Amino acid sequence: MADVKRVERPLSPHISIYRPQLTSITSILTRITGNALAVTALLVVWWLLAAATSPEYFATANAVVTSWFGDLVFTLSLWAMWYHYLAGLRHLYFDAGKGLDIPTAEKLGWGIIIGSVVLTLLTIVIV
Repeated sequence: MADVKRVERPLSPHISIYRPQLTSITSILTRITGNALAVTALLVVWWLLAAATSPEYFATANAVVTSWFGDLVFTLSLWAMWYHYLAGLRHLYFDAGKGLDIPTAEKLGWGIIIGSVVLTLLTIVIV
């Protein structure tokens, strides 16, 4: 075999100069919120299974779900649900071939972020 000489090259030089754009951040957040909603669904299933198992086990699960930690998880999940829903609507708009220019995509990104926070607060106040 031939002797291969390796050249010392920097690893990913673009990383040091890359600035994340709003569109990439919203795309990453869509994936994160989707996975977080799946984890929250598992928490709800655990709570329901505990209710079907025994009163003692349900008391334990209910204590976790109704604690400050459970309130935090479900409040963040409510925001994630609204965010993921609005991001899905944005992607349907993109799939129609509309809003693909950078200024419109950034406006839609801010709309998703602000809209999800507003809808979360409205849901908390109403419910």
